[in-house]
Formats: sequence, C-alpha cells, structure tokens
Amino acid sequence: MELELRHLRTVRAIADAGSLTRAATALGLAQPALSAQLKRIERALGGALFVRGRHGVRATALGELVLERSRIVLPAVTELQQEAARFARAPRTARHLRLGGTHGPLLGALVDRLAGVAPDARMTTCTSWSERELAGQLADGRLDFALAGTCGSAAPPGAGGLVWREVAVDPVFVMVPGGHPLAGRPEVDLTDLAGEEWACVPGDGCFGDCFTASCARAGFTPRRMYETDTASLVHLVRVGRAVGLCRATFPTTPGIVTRPLTGTPLAWRHLLGWHGAAHLPDLTATVLTEARTAHADVAAGSDSYTAWLSAHPVPYAGGRPG
Repeated sequence: MELELRHLRTVRAIADAGSLTRAATALGLAQPALSAQLKRIERALGGALFVRGRHGVRATALGELVLERSRIVLPAVTELQQEAARFARAPRTARHLRLGGTHGPLLGALVDRLAGVAPDARMTTCTSWSERELAGQLADGRLDFALAGTCGSAAPPGAGGLVWREVAVDPVFVMVPGGHPLAGRPEVDLTDLAGEEWACVPGDGCFGDCFTASCARAGFTPRRMYETDTASLVHLVRVGRAVGLCRATFPTTPGIVTRPLTGTPLAWRHLLGWHGAAHLPDLTATVLTEARTAHADVAAGSDSYTAWLSAHPVPYAGGRPG
C-alpha cells in the first residue's frame, strides 16, 4: 500500500484524540475499521506508530517522526490546494471582471467607469449586506475586487491574504422628510433627534454599536432601529416613521432631505479589496483609480454632500466613533 495524505490525516486524528475510540468517532468510522486501517498504514511505514495503554494511545518513536513530518506536509498541501484554486479562478486578463459590493450607488458608478476604460471587458456583479461575506468570496477566488466599508477607522473585513485600500471616507448623514422641522437647517445636532425612531441598512460591522455610543454621548438612547433595504428605508423616512442614517453620497431623492450631523460623530470608510496572490498590478491600479473617481462622481450627485464639501475643503480623515 502506498502512503497517501488521507493516511497522514488518520494518524494525526488518532494522535489528537488520544485513543482509537475517540478518533473513530471524530472520523465517522467504526473502531474495528480504524484499527484495520492503522495496521495497514503501519505495515506501509515499516513499524508501529502507537502503543496502546490503559489511558489510550501514545506515539512510538516512529510515530513521532511521522507526526512531525505531517505537521509540515498537511498544512503545505492544504495551502497549495487553496492557492491553486484561487489561481485557477483568477482572471488572466481584464476581459472578465467579477466585482462585489455592499448595497449603494458606488458599485454601479464603478461599473460605469470601468465600462468606459475597458469597453470589451465582461463584468459581473454581486451585492451583499455583509462585508465579511464579500471578504470570503475574495479569499475563495469567486470575486476579483470588492467594494466594502468600515465604520470610521475600524479594521477591514477579515480573511488572510486580502489587500484593502481606502477609496474615500464620508461623514454619515441623516435623512428626514422634506416637511420635518429640522429639514431647513444646514446641519442637525444629534441631540435634537432624541425622540425619533431610526432606520438604516443592515451590516455586520460595528456601525450599530458606534451609533448607540454617539447617542449616549448626546444624552439619549435610540427608541427603535429598523434595519431594512434601501427602498423600505426611503419609504419609512418619507412617511415620517423614522429618521434614516445614510452615507453622505446618498443621491438626492424627492420628498427627502439629507443633512450632516453637527461635529460629524459618525464616519464611513469606503474600501476596495482584492486577494494579494491573484491580482494583476496594472489592472488593480486601474480599478482603484476608477473607484476613487466613481466616488467623486457619486458625491457630486448629492446636493447636501456638495454643500458640506464646500464648507469642509480639507478631505475628511474620519475616525472611529465610540
């Protein structure tokens, strides 16, 4: 019998479990079947790997040698399989781009920009409420680039090997109906909204905690938060059911006004991510440049953000609220 990777995994499982009974349970095998398999492995390697005792099994000198080598071989093979899968899925040219993003206008603006600079490229998009889900798709090679975000200066979504670069940082604005008493103000103090109910789009970062902390500093606890899709959020604000929280790039919408919060207590950082082992340098530079230009285009579509930027000529650096 030739030694295979599955045999090394079996030896590892027995050593980790400390007994054949527990190892058989972990592997989903009957103990006699595992014992027979161990004997075949030992014959292939030329000697006993474990000594049985009253309290389980312990590795022999040969067993320790095999286990030591398996600690190197198994992770290396796993990493090779993952890298090969990413390589196989990665685009070799810019003719097919798989883009992901959280819900909002920036992804569409980026697609529009890239279609202008690479008219022959085929582009597909995937949207998600979850920055972690997008990071996982980048790590698995199912996306080439993803637009995600973090609250203030919080860490980017996880997954090893990913590279994140900042596209822009926006203040968080509030959305109120056009007839709201505060709609005519150039900016709104969070304290003046203490009696309101709230609405926002969902996410898996720290934004909700940061918002609650900002309200606590303003001296109140939010009455209720509706987490919903963008269309429902607009409806809830338009009918006066809730005050919405949005990125400053939210486009001008009939019946609704967006206003900055005094002191900018909340910020949103737009990020572009990709996997470091699978990107093409020239393509990455192009996508990052176009993402930043797309953000500027989207910002220009918001009257309130344009006014805010004219009063704050220095780019907003942001900071993690809370």
